[in-house]
Amino acid sequence: MSRSGRPVVPARASVARDAGAAFALDVRYYLSLDQRQLPSRYLYDELGSSLFEAICRLPWYPITRAETRLLAAHGEDVFKFAGPLTRIVELGSGSGEKLATLVDCRPPSSEPLELHLIDVSAAALAGSMRALSNLGPQVQITAHEAPYEVGLAEVRTAPHASGRTLILFLGSNIGNFDPPGAHEFLREIRATLRAGDCLLIGADLVKPEALLQLAYDDPLGVTAAFNRNLLVRINRELDADFDLQAFEHRAVWNAAESRVEMHLVSRKRQVVRVKSAELEISLADGESIWTESSYKYEPAVIADLTEQARFGALAHWIDRDDRFEVALVEAI
Repeated sequence: MSRSGRPVVPARASVARDAGAAFALDVRYYLSLDQRQLPSRYLYDELGSSLFEAICRLPWYPITRAETRLLAAHGEDVFKFAGPLTRIVELGSGSGEKLATLVDCRPPSSEPLELHLIDVSAAALAGSMRALSNLGPQVQITAHEAPYEVGLAEVRTAPHASGRTLILFLGSNIGNFDPPGAHEFLREIRATLRAGDCLLIGADLVKPEALLQLAYDDPLGVTAAFNRNLLVRINRELDADFDLQAFEHRAVWNAAESRVEMHLVSRKRQVVRVKSAELEISLADGESIWTESSYKYEPAVIADLTEQARFGALAHWIDRDDRFEVALVEAI
């Protein structure tokens, strides 16, 4: 899964006076585009985060399992290449299980360690804190309920002892961004780091279309519920009147762009009102709202992305069974 499909949400939304105002501004802006869209970071309310964790356990969605296997197998190498580490920052903390897997691999004589968790979902942060709560007194955890850009800005200004910082950008969340957005965001990560600090990035690799279709349109309908829940959230928080039964979930592999797209497709001609966003839209039968994209990669593309953002390669590992890569790069 991924957390956007277009460029980074405009700064005006990130600095709005409160989250409700930002949500209303974004819904009004993106639903007014010719190709109606919704930023996928809004998929992750409390219910959405729970549904996403369920997706990660489905047999048709291998990303989490493949990445966890790689972290368990090569975590000691991460600490060897990136050390001495005194701070780890995770973007999109999710359940916290992958970070716990990595921290379990650190050398027993390690220095005290700061963990900074950045996520827009309060529920995901709470789950991460629970998963990481028994790491011991040497580990200090700080949660940042914020978009990535805001959380990184907070990390940049936070006091920090000597030692290296490692930023984790796992779960193929790089696939949240279109190519220009990915370049821009990796440069922003680089600006947070000092020379010698590191980035560990996980990326889902291109695989047969049939496997991708199952991963994003599973037979149990969990992903469809995850997608439709965005309309539930808009109804609840912005006083809208979306009819859930009037929309179907659709996942499409766009081979030309190397991405899976998720859409909510109108089953009929209909008018929808979003009162708190002062918005009324008319949808045609078959018209879609684009809610998420997940870009898929080849290893050379990841190498090029990180190199252009001024990172040098240290190591990379690939899960051959499920076609997933974890790459460790150093800020230069």
